[in-house]
Amino acid sequence: MKIGFIGTGKMGFNMIQRLLNDHHEVVVWARREEKLKEVENIGAIGARSHEELVEKLPDRKVIWLMVPAGKPVDENIDKLLPLLKKEDIIIDGGNSYWRDTRQRAGKVAEHDVELLDCGTSGGVWGLENGYSLMYGGKKEAADYVGPVFKSLAPAYDKGHVYTGPSGTGHMVKMVHNGIEYGMMQAYAEGFEILEKAPYDMDLEKIADAWQYGSVVRSWLLELAVNALGEDPKLDKLKDYVQDSGEGRWTVQTAIDFDVPAHVITASLFNRFQSRQNESFAMKMLAALRNQFGGHAVKSKEKK
Repeated sequence: MKIGFIGTGKMGFNMIQRLLNDHHEVVVWARREEKLKEVENIGAIGARSHEELVEKLPDRKVIWLMVPAGKPVDENIDKLLPLLKKEDIIIDGGNSYWRDTRQRAGKVAEHDVELLDCGTSGGVWGLENGYSLMYGGKKEAADYVGPVFKSLAPAYDKGHVYTGPSGTGHMVKMVHNGIEYGMMQAYAEGFEILEKAPYDMDLEKIADAWQYGSVVRSWLLELAVNALGEDPKLDKLKDYVQDSGEGRWTVQTAIDFDVPAHVITASLFNRFQSRQNESFAMKMLAALRNQFGGHAVKSKEKK
């Protein structure tokens, strides 16, 4: 299949490479000339404008957006819509909020163009291992793009799923990431208990052993083995954890649906706590314990 592609970051670039490896033709637009040169060097067809991108595609055009959620998605859709015809397909493969996707689908439908929302998981390992794909929108459009999904997935018959109407692909990916937050937090807490224990244990070997036959084995645990192998005490890292927004959306959606998502919510708040150099809340807890029970507090040294 010949497909247009916008978005040449680490993940997008690897996706382009994987499609080329499976004999698809990929026409790529990027803002920077050096990025276009990079994709042309691996076999993609460069386009210097949205107009040129569309011109180089066949009659039923398929264009994959792999850009950050929010304004970049809207900007690219706004530029593409006047150039596209009935039944052409735009795929939003980024981490858009599912409610925004539903609104965009209605806007795109007014132009008789199809919008597919594809949650994409796999990160920087996707080129080698394939991507887990969760896509929503009209079934006919999803089936038409099927060869692309199969090439990007770990196997033609595994790792990709049609989830339903517009918005469902991004909703499923959002919940996927929320679950990921909770799993990561559990691993982090468990390894801290072991690290604080009065024994000199090899955490890398323990994590590796858990990969075989254990009920907690997972790809995340495999990545933990990699991280501990590179830096056994994680001395090179700061205890600062960013979030991409998917966890926040999962918690908000849980609230909207009256779902008690305790673990996911706690894991999100732990990420917030990691960014505090000094927590006023923790100071208040210490002060209250001192006030009602005379419990000891630690005072700052005067400079």
